Amino acid sequence: MTLALLAALVLDQLCCEPRRWHPLVGFGGVAKTLEAHLNNGRRRSGVWALVIALATPAACIAVLLYGLASGALWLGWLAASLLAALAIGYRSLGDHIHAVRRPLVAGDIEAARAAVARVVSRDCLAMDAPAVRRAALESLLENAADAVFASMFWFAVGGLLAGPVGAGTAVVIHRLANTLDAMWGYRTPRLAAFGWAAARVDDALNWPVARLTALVFAVCGSPRTALACWRTQASACASPNAGPVMSAGAGALRVRLGGGALYHGAWTPRPTLGCGHAPTDADLDRGLALIARARLLWLVVIAVTAGVWGWAWA
Repeated sequence: MTLALLAALVLDQLCCEPRRWHPLVGFGGVAKTLEAHLNNGRRRSGVWALVIALATPAACIAVLLYGLASGALWLGWLAASLLAALAIGYRSLGDHIHAVRRPLVAGDIEAARAAVARVVSRDCLAMDAPAVRRAALESLLENAADAVFASMFWFAVGGLLAGPVGAGTAVVIHRLANTLDAMWGYRTPRLAAFGWAAARVDDALNWPVARLTALVFAVCGSPRTALACWRTQASACASPNAGPVMSAGAGALRVRLGGGALYHGAWTPRPTLGCGHAPTDADLDRGLALIARARLLWLVVIAVTAGVWGWAWA
């Protein structure tokens, strides 16, 4: 299992995210269609849409992996590894951060706003350079938990419990649930009820990952500061999972994040996270380095856990 996860991480690092025919793009189109046809403003419609959107591809993936693994176990693990590589977004995170950093260094604030607008949901047209840096770092920390560490976690959990079938299916379910939350989870009049189930499922799947990620950020950064920020600031965040991740991540980097921002034209107050100085361009690189160290630590912990698990069940 560990080798399959390592292969997925290497594939993600080496291969650019496909610009066309990406499975998640196709799934996003299906999600839009489901919402357009099933959303009647009630939570029940969102529950049924969620079941359809998750159960159908998960069942197909499980059957495919089972067939491959039944013929040759290594084929099952290879297919699970390819699925994990599509789910893990480590390289994509780095590409987006560099796309923001380059125009900031060049003094091109318009290009920097356009780049950060691709990864955050807040309004970016009036952002100054410090606001762009804060938004980029917040996106990096939160999306690292969702798109990198959560994928690694659920691949490992599924793999330990059910081999390649469990690993591939678990990582797909998490990634699709995360995508549905990003599309349906907004508290707008149209989506508030319909997207409730998707938001709750995503929160549940990411709950353990967020706490483990916050702990790993503390270990890989400034431990005392990160743990103090996590303990005193996380509960002030509206999101039960973003709070621990971003407060611990900001504390690990010793920077100040958070603060109010415009969302869909309305000013939304948010707590200050972390401590120390306002982010600089160099802190964007430090954020990427923190994610790289955290990814390595996650892999080591998963490898040790898999080894102990295999010994215990031998």
